Amino acid sequence: MNSSDLLADAFERIREAVHGAVEGLSPDDLNARLDPGANSIAWLVWHLTRIQDDHVADAAAAEQVWFSQKWADRFELPFPKGATGFGHSSKQVAAVRVDSAELLLGYFDAVHEQTVRFVSGLDDAALDSVVDESWSPPVTLGVRLVSVIADDLQHAGQAAFVRGSLERR
Repeated sequence: MNSSDLLADAFERIREAVHGAVEGLSPDDLNARLDPGANSIAWLVWHLTRIQDDHVADAAAAEQVWFSQKWADRFELPFPKGATGFGHSSKQVAAVRVDSAELLLGYFDAVHEQTVRFVSGLDDAALDSVVDESWSPPVTLGVRLVSVIADDLQHAGQAAFVRGSLERR
């Protein structure tokens, strides 16, 4: 296994976790919050997908799927179209509402496809390239991708927890 295979495998595991947390849920369950300050499954999956889309598109010098495939228009969220959920308040979390699991998974799957296409073409040397000089030390592509994977897995796990809690009600 080489680095690109390893990254593709990690992103595939995220896909499995996201689908496991979302498939078959009603809009009520997708948008439910366990308490007034909690994140919904809809927000968690939308946010992890937006961050992945934003970060991978930037690294690949590509347009975000959110824009290129008009997902921003389909979601019709009450924020600037470039919003990713980073720093969202409880009120903003509550504003992320989806009408179907298909919409949420459609966007996630489109981002997943672009991500796997990108990482599958990487070699080890590419992972050492600096993608963000605003940090000290500067962030390499490898570090950025591992960061996205870690964040995605945490949020997918949180979504699975929320689903399990809802199913036990």
